[in-house]
Amino acid sequence: MDKSRVSLEVDGLKIIGEVYSPSKEGTYPALCLCHGIPRGTPPDPTDRGYPSLAERFCAEGFIVMIFNFRGTGLSEGNFDMLGWARDLEAALDYLYRLGGVDKGRISVMGFSGGAMVSVYVASKDKRVSSLVTCSCPTKLAFAADRERLEAFIERQRTISITGDRRPSLSLEELAQGIKEISPLKWIDRISPRPLLIIHGESDEVVAPSQALELYQRAGSPKELVMVRGARHRLRTDENAMSAALDWLKRVNGL
Repeated sequence: MDKSRVSLEVDGLKIIGEVYSPSKEGTYPALCLCHGIPRGTPPDPTDRGYPSLAERFCAEGFIVMIFNFRGTGLSEGNFDMLGWARDLEAALDYLYRLGGVDKGRISVMGFSGGAMVSVYVASKDKRVSSLVTCSCPTKLAFAADRERLEAFIERQRTISITGDRRPSLSLEELAQGIKEISPLKWIDRISPRPLLIIHGESDEVVAPSQALELYQRAGSPKELVMVRGARHRLRTDENAMSAALDWLKRVNGL
């Protein structure tokens, strides 16, 4: 497979990503992977992160894009959920223009906070042909508490690789942005495009009941996979990722 580095400009910020493509020329379905909110836990030296997942899905016939939302990884800026939505839109713009991508088969798979943003963007952007949510919250409780939100924002700045200290939005604007993208407001607008909701039965961060709430609110066609024994970090759960891969291959005709 071929790998290339991507640098997008969104709101004057550099958003850094990578694209993995099958080596053989042709037209392929595309998949955009959206990471969750960094938790600042010590890195696992055995975990290659999203590049490993991108390689796996690319080997199965997808052109795969991964990127860092603003304020995370190598991307510039500060945490901002509506800003994350614009970052994802820019990633979709890039994929849509990329040679070799089947414009009618562009899927998105989001994890945790990235899943929230994925629902919001997919509800508005009909270029998204199918959606997978993994460990998707219905809301972020800390956003309703000023002190907790302030502590969260400072922690995100601390763990950001770029250490970007440019002025960010006010706490009120940040909280309103988080409230605006609540998946319960948007998930019914994914229909009639296929939707897969994956959640761990032992998720220690987002209660499994939230997956059931999203499933009940969503329109058809939809599927719900509750993974026995799985915790919040579904990216590293083999059963969860196998279910996602099988479903994506099926809805994309692979």
